[in-house]
Amino acid sequence: MPPALTSVIKAYDVRGTVPDQLDATVVRAIGAAFADVVVLPEQPAGDRRAVIGHDMRPSSPELVRAFADGIASRGVDVVLIGLASTDGLYYASGALGVPGAMFTASHNPARYNGIKMCRAGARPVGQDSGLSAIRELAQSWLDAGQVPVPAATTPGSITERDVLADYAAHLRSLVDLSGIRPLKVVVDAGNGMAGHTVPAVLGTAAGLAGLPLEVVPLYFELDGTFPNHEANPLEPANLRDLQAAVPAHGADLGLAFDGDADRCFVVDERGEPVSPSAVTALVAEREIAKESAAGRTAVVIHNLITSRAVAEIVTERGGTPVRTRVGHSFIKERMAAEGAVFGGEHSAHYYFRDFWSADTGMLAALHVLAAVGEQERPLSQLGARYERYVASGEINSTVADAAAVSAFVVDVVTAEARARGEDLEVDRLDGVTVTHPGGEAGPMWWFNLRASNTEPLLRLNAEGADAATMQRVRDRVLALVRGEDAGSLPVPAGAAGAEGAS
Repeated sequence: MPPALTSVIKAYDVRGTVPDQLDATVVRAIGAAFADVVVLPEQPAGDRRAVIGHDMRPSSPELVRAFADGIASRGVDVVLIGLASTDGLYYASGALGVPGAMFTASHNPARYNGIKMCRAGARPVGQDSGLSAIRELAQSWLDAGQVPVPAATTPGSITERDVLADYAAHLRSLVDLSGIRPLKVVVDAGNGMAGHTVPAVLGTAAGLAGLPLEVVPLYFELDGTFPNHEANPLEPANLRDLQAAVPAHGADLGLAFDGDADRCFVVDERGEPVSPSAVTALVAEREIAKESAAGRTAVVIHNLITSRAVAEIVTERGGTPVRTRVGHSFIKERMAAEGAVFGGEHSAHYYFRDFWSADTGMLAALHVLAAVGEQERPLSQLGARYERYVASGEINSTVADAAAVSAFVVDVVTAEARARGEDLEVDRLDGVTVTHPGGEAGPMWWFNLRASNTEPLLRLNAEGADAATMQRVRDRVLALVRGEDAGSLPVPAGAAGAEGAS
């Protein structure tokens, strides 16, 4: 029986295990469908091209060749850029003006692979912008046993091109580090694609001039089995080596990238993590300053579970904050609609108008290096002004009915708030967000509950004006979600039961 592509083609990309879910036959069909749905309608006759890059996974070269064959069978020329980070593929799509596909499973274990697809100019291909149609067309060919897909009258060519040096030069043109004070930076590549791109961008491996940076490498060897730790810096355990190395080497800061190097995490000179919300605010401040110097008002996108400080800082600096749903397709669509200069997510995805509104962790890293190197304070002091509140991080709970549980939580929380004379704001932009804005009724807090797109999980993010407030909100909501009893939400100072809240 042909495989069911609903199990591997998700809301934003393709992701599955090799070879039981993804093999050459399946990928060839997806490639041909990508050509029919995205490339052929978008590209003019006689100049129909697509670009493909891949990460260091052992399965990537074979799958890339099958995907390229599928595209070429439909009369589209294919440019293979070889090893690349995901933002390197976005660069190629933007610079060449052609649709693209990146073979990667990001931080997933070695048995996984996947495909991130985009239209020309790195515009996203998601569930509602072509991915569903690609899935349906590829499934129809697989079900009918029509793979390889019948070839076009004139199949396309498959050629190779190295764009690493051009990618590095473009990033450097956006943030000039040549005049900063000398910095020592530890970089944890996690055996992922940053081991390929960091020497090109921050070093001289691509033939560019040296920068006033001393890079201390951790796990730069490309190895899709991830022998040292999972290439997912969002998990605290995967940052520990970097956190230890930064003070051990007397470094100014540390950078950690995920497997396909499109996300970047930062630790300060003490080895303490700098939250992605703080990085979002720092980069936003720099981009707003550039826009203001040009006489323009900057629009900055942030998703709804970044810190409240992001919107506050953007507003204080003269920019316009725009809140959006979680997920790269929503961010990119809103970036385009608003003409936004920058966008940031809690997951350390950072989007730049000057990079085709696509996400690039490397460009965010350059901004952080510039911010530290353009003044004398350590990153811990520089970043303190962006860390105004205390966040819980994302906490997952397994639930059978996310909508019903969320509704129950909101009902209980709002009833408790009314009993205390508090007014709460509730919105449903993405899941449900409940906010207590702060004031005489007590410190500011908010929480968001969102259902996972792929698993029976309810995701909680909470933030408070201080640690005690955040912990009380977090614990109360988790108790409701999980059917436990953890006291009540924070109550105004002096109100009955305040001491017993937990």
